[in-house]
Amino acid sequence: MVSTIFAISSIPSSEPVASTDRPTAQPHHDVNRVAIYPGTFDPVHNGHVDVIQRATRLFDTVLVAVASSQGKQPMFAVEDRVALVETATAHLKGVRTLAFDGLLVDLLTREKARVIVRGLRAISDFEYEMQMALANRQMQPDLETIFLMPSQEHIFLSSNIVREVARLGGDSSQFVPNNVEKALRARFRKT
Repeated sequence: MVSTIFAISSIPSSEPVASTDRPTAQPHHDVNRVAIYPGTFDPVHNGHVDVIQRATRLFDTVLVAVASSQGKQPMFAVEDRVALVETATAHLKGVRTLAFDGLLVDLLTREKARVIVRGLRAISDFEYEMQMALANRQMQPDLETIFLMPSQEHIFLSSNIVREVARLGGDSSQFVPNNVEKALRARFRKT
Protein backbone atom coordinates (compact mmCIF):
# COMPACT_ATOMS: atom_id res chain seq x y z
CA MET A 1 0.00 0.00 0.00
CA VAL A 2 1.11 3.52 -0.71
CA SER A 3 0.73 6.18 1.97
CA THR A 4 0.49 9.80 1.03
CA ILE A 5 2.32 12.17 3.34
CA PHE A 6 2.01 15.94 3.43
CA ALA A 7 4.24 17.61 5.97
CA ILE A 8 3.82 21.10 7.33
CA SER A 9 7.45 21.87 8.05
CA SER A 10 8.68 24.07 10.85
CA ILE A 11 11.52 25.40 8.70
CA PRO A 12 10.62 28.88 7.42
CA SER A 13 10.78 29.17 3.63
CA SER A 14 13.40 31.94 3.87
CA GLU A 15 15.76 29.64 5.76
CA PRO A 16 17.91 27.08 3.95
CA VAL A 17 17.07 23.47 4.76
CA ALA A 18 20.71 22.52 5.39
CA SER A 19 21.43 25.21 7.97
CA THR A 20 24.61 24.71 9.99
CA ASP A 21 23.06 26.20 13.15
CA ARG A 22 20.36 23.48 13.32
CA PRO A 23 21.05 20.13 14.91
CA THR A 24 21.12 17.28 12.42
CA ALA A 25 18.60 14.45 12.66
CA GLN A 26 19.81 11.47 14.60
CA PRO A 27 19.84 8.00 13.03
CA HIS A 28 16.72 5.94 13.68
CA HIS A 29 18.42 3.60 16.18
CA ASP A 30 19.35 6.51 18.48
CA VAL A 31 15.88 8.05 18.66
CA ASN A 32 12.46 6.82 19.68
CA ARG A 33 10.32 8.49 17.05
CA VAL A 34 7.04 9.49 18.70
CA ALA A 35 4.00 10.86 16.89
CA ILE A 36 0.70 11.97 18.35
CA TYR A 37 -2.58 11.33 16.53
CA PRO A 38 -5.16 13.57 18.24
CA GLY A 39 -8.90 13.49 17.80
CA THR A 40 -12.25 13.07 19.46
CA PHE A 41 -12.70 9.50 18.15
CA ASP A 42 -16.45 9.53 18.91
CA PRO A 43 -16.40 6.73 17.97
CA VAL A 44 -13.18 5.39 16.50
CA HIS A 45 -13.86 3.92 13.05
CA ASN A 46 -11.97 1.89 10.45
CA GLY A 47 -10.59 5.02 8.79
CA HIS A 48 -8.98 6.06 12.10
CA VAL A 49 -7.53 2.58 12.61
CA ASP A 50 -6.18 2.65 9.05
CA VAL A 51 -4.39 5.97 9.68
CA ILE A 52 -3.01 4.65 13.00
CA GLN A 53 -1.69 1.54 11.27
CA ARG A 54 -0.04 3.65 8.56
CA ALA A 55 1.54 5.85 11.23
CA THR A 56 3.03 2.80 12.99
CA ARG A 57 5.06 2.15 9.83
CA LEU A 58 6.65 5.59 10.17
CA PHE A 59 7.06 5.98 13.95
CA ASP A 60 8.23 3.80 16.82
CA THR A 61 5.39 5.02 19.04
CA VAL A 62 2.03 6.39 17.97
CA LEU A 63 0.21 8.04 20.82
CA VAL A 64 -3.52 8.24 20.13
CA ALA A 65 -4.64 11.29 22.08
CA VAL A 66 -8.38 11.22 22.74
CA ALA A 67 -9.61 14.76 23.32
CA SER A 68 -12.29 15.26 25.96
CA SER A 69 -14.01 17.70 23.54
CA GLN A 70 -16.76 18.68 25.95
CA GLY A 71 -17.79 21.51 23.62
CA LYS A 72 -18.78 18.89 21.01
CA GLN A 73 -20.97 16.99 23.52
CA PRO A 74 -19.57 13.57 22.57
CA MET A 75 -21.79 10.50 22.55
CA PHE A 76 -19.27 8.40 24.53
CA ALA A 77 -17.44 9.56 27.65
CA VAL A 78 -13.71 10.14 27.15
CA GLU A 79 -12.87 7.06 29.25
CA ASP A 80 -15.08 4.92 27.01
CA ARG A 81 -13.52 6.37 23.86
CA VAL A 82 -10.04 5.62 25.20
CA ALA A 83 -11.08 2.02 25.94
CA LEU A 84 -12.63 1.64 22.46
CA VAL A 85 -9.44 2.90 20.78
CA GLU A 86 -7.23 0.67 22.96
CA THR A 87 -9.22 -2.44 22.02
CA ALA A 88 -9.45 -1.47 18.34
CA THR A 89 -5.67 -0.99 18.11
CA ALA A 90 -4.53 -3.80 20.42
CA HIS A 91 -3.14 -5.71 17.42
CA LEU A 92 -0.81 -2.83 16.49
CA LYS A 93 2.66 -2.64 17.98
CA GLY A 94 3.81 0.70 19.40
CA VAL A 95 0.36 2.26 19.91
CA ARG A 96 -0.55 3.93 23.21
CA THR A 97 -3.81 5.69 24.00
CA LEU A 98 -4.56 8.41 26.51
CA ALA A 99 -7.17 11.06 27.23
CA PHE A 100 -6.22 14.71 27.12
CA ASP A 101 -7.72 18.12 27.63
CA GLY A 102 -6.09 21.42 26.76
CA LEU A 103 -3.63 22.48 24.11
CA LEU A 104 -2.17 19.81 21.87
CA VAL A 105 1.23 21.54 21.90
CA ASP A 106 1.34 21.10 25.69
CA LEU A 107 0.72 17.37 25.28
CA LEU A 108 3.49 17.18 22.67
CA THR A 109 5.89 18.78 25.15
CA ARG A 110 4.87 16.42 27.99
CA GLU A 111 5.23 13.35 25.77
CA LYS A 112 8.49 14.56 24.14
CA ALA A 113 6.91 14.29 20.69
CA ARG A 114 7.56 16.56 17.72
CA VAL A 115 5.12 15.14 15.17
CA ILE A 116 1.36 15.42 14.86
CA VAL A 117 -0.37 12.90 12.59
CA ARG A 118 -3.67 13.90 11.01
CA GLY A 119 -5.88 12.00 8.61
CA LEU A 120 -7.17 13.64 5.45
CA ARG A 121 -10.24 12.29 3.70
CA ALA A 122 -10.90 14.97 1.11
CA ILE A 123 -9.66 18.31 -0.06
CA SER A 124 -12.36 19.92 2.11
CA ASP A 125 -10.50 18.67 5.22
CA PHE A 126 -7.26 20.28 4.14
CA GLU A 127 -8.11 23.94 4.75
CA TYR A 128 -9.11 23.33 8.39
CA GLU A 129 -6.20 20.96 9.01
CA MET A 130 -3.71 23.41 7.52
CA GLN A 131 -5.02 26.22 9.75
CA MET A 132 -4.62 23.99 12.81
CA ALA A 133 -1.13 22.88 11.74
CA LEU A 134 -0.01 26.46 11.25
CA ALA A 135 -1.50 27.57 14.59
CA ASN A 136 0.27 24.70 16.36
CA ARG A 137 3.52 25.58 14.62
CA GLN A 138 3.13 29.21 15.68
CA MET A 139 2.90 28.06 19.30
CA GLN A 140 5.65 25.43 19.01
CA PRO A 141 7.94 26.12 16.02
CA ASP A 142 9.86 22.82 16.17
CA LEU A 143 6.88 20.54 15.58
CA GLU A 144 5.85 18.90 12.32
CA THR A 145 2.39 17.91 11.10
CA ILE A 146 2.06 14.94 8.77
CA PHE A 147 -1.16 14.21 6.89
CA LEU A 148 -1.97 10.60 6.01
CA MET A 149 -4.80 9.44 3.78
CA PRO A 150 -6.73 6.31 4.73
CA SER A 151 -7.32 3.50 2.26
CA GLN A 152 -9.81 4.21 -0.49
CA GLU A 153 -12.47 2.01 1.13
CA HIS A 154 -12.39 4.19 4.27
CA ILE A 155 -11.91 7.65 2.78
CA PHE A 156 -15.58 8.65 3.10
CA LEU A 157 -15.90 7.62 6.75
CA SER A 158 -16.49 10.07 9.54
CA SER A 159 -17.62 9.57 13.11
CA ASN A 160 -20.73 11.61 12.25
CA ILE A 161 -21.70 9.13 9.53
CA VAL A 162 -21.07 6.17 11.84
CA ARG A 163 -23.19 7.67 14.63
CA GLU A 164 -26.04 8.51 12.25
CA VAL A 165 -26.11 5.03 10.72
CA ALA A 166 -26.14 3.45 14.19
CA ARG A 167 -28.74 5.89 15.54
CA LEU A 168 -31.09 5.05 12.67
CA GLY A 169 -30.70 1.30 13.26
CA GLY A 170 -28.39 0.61 10.30
CA ASP A 171 -25.56 -1.90 10.22
CA SER A 172 -22.40 -0.06 11.25
CA SER A 173 -20.24 -3.21 11.35
CA GLN A 174 -18.66 -2.45 7.97
CA PHE A 175 -17.46 0.94 9.23
CA VAL A 176 -16.09 0.21 12.70
CA PRO A 177 -14.09 -2.42 14.61
CA ASN A 178 -16.15 -5.16 16.32
CA ASN A 179 -15.84 -3.68 19.81
CA VAL A 180 -17.14 -0.32 18.59
CA GLU A 181 -20.05 -1.92 16.74
CA LYS A 182 -21.08 -3.67 19.99
CA ALA A 183 -20.83 -0.40 21.92
CA LEU A 184 -22.97 1.37 19.31
CA ARG A 185 -25.60 -1.39 19.40
CA ALA A 186 -25.73 -1.14 23.20
CA ARG A 187 -26.01 2.65 23.03
CA PHE A 188 -28.90 2.63 20.56
CA ARG A 189 -30.64 -0.57 21.76
CA LYS A 190 -34.40 -0.17 21.72
CA THR A 191 -35.88 -0.37 25.22
